Amino acid sequence: MKNRQYSVKVLETVIDDEDKFIEFFNTHYMLFKDHLIVINGEISTNIQNYLEEKELKFLNNITLPTGRSRKALEEEFNIGKKNIVEENEYLELKKKLKEIEFENGVNTQVAQSELKKANSEIEKLSKKLDNGFTVMDTMIRSGRELKIEGDLLLLNRVNSGATIQTSGNLIVTQVVEGALRCNGNFMMITVSPKANIVFHGVVVDNSLLENKLNRIELKNREIYITPVIKKEINWA
Repeated sequence: MKNRQYSVKVLETVIDDEDKFIEFFNTHYMLFKDHLIVINGEISTNIQNYLEEKELKFLNNITLPTGRSRKALEEEFNIGKKNIVEENEYLELKKKLKEIEFENGVNTQVAQSELKKANSEIEKLSKKLDNGFTVMDTMIRSGRELKIEGDLLLLNRVNSGATIQTSGNLIVTQVVEGALRCNGNFMMITVSPKANIVFHGVVVDNSLLENKLNRIELKNREIYITPVIKKEINWA
């Protein structure tokens, strides 16, 4: 099969006045003699004879495909390209969501395991506490000074400007931004870079409390800091 493609100049018109139509083509004959004339509406015998005498090529009541400008073609191409990009982004996002769902499932199992380990550690250390130890679930607000004779288990945070002093052991399960003074055998706190901690008269360097849950103990007159849990846990 042999094909040939070429462009045709088209003049599309409607005949409202036959005399004006004939006058127009008489005046502009040289300009439109090589055009394809598309006439919408009825064509009288008079007009048909005129066009044939002038050897003008014409069609009646036909819809031709409309050519598009380069700008329109570029816009269409860009839209198609954008759709492809968006589809690829959607597929990539869908893939990432599946990965996140998988990771969350794994992380949930890890977190539960770590939390169980932390709770076990707290329970084990709590057995070292005296029978009459104090348990509090109250936020220690700024300006408050809390003094406890014996051991304290605090299930809330310590705000900046607040102070806690215990003669016994101390466990704090939330962030500490205030001051802690402990003279017991051990302390157990979460990572708290803003805390002011003194254990048996020794200032504890916050940079050493790099784990999510830290144990500070006094053994043979020496202070030891060891991680209870390295991953972040949720006490709620």
